[in-house]
Amino acid sequence: MPAVRKKKILFVCTHNSARSQMAEGFINSLYSKMYKAYSAGTKPGKVNPYAIKVMEEVGIDISNHKSKSVSLFKGTEFDYVVTVCAKAKETCPFFPGAKKYLHKGFLDPSSITGSDEKKLSVFRQVRDEILNWIRNIFGGNDDK
Repeated sequence: MPAVRKKKILFVCTHNSARSQMAEGFINSLYSKMYKAYSAGTKPGKVNPYAIKVMEEVGIDISNHKSKSVSLFKGTEFDYVVTVCAKAKETCPFFPGAKKYLHKGFLDPSSITGSDEKKLSVFRQVRDEILNWIRNIFGGNDDK
């Protein structure tokens, strides 16, 4: 039986520090038999420690992820290019190899100020929203 080709997904947000990193982590953890996910930013920074912590809470390790520029993926063919913030949607470069573009804006949890607990609460909320959206769009049965 021939191997099924995994569909490739690129998640894009501005800094590639939280939302796109969490989305990449969910796809590669929950749907690794069907998809291979990548993430990048239009102005990459570094992976937010709160994103690492809230993903760890649901059993997904993104501590080795690095923020990457979308320019790293120019010329790469993707089945889906998904922008997860409005700024990235406006500035995301055109990927000639992309078969389908999707957009789903999520609140930027990195923009929240206040106590650690407040920040963690917002990161958890955004994490759960991303997970629910991914399950609805790319889901089916979790293949873990």
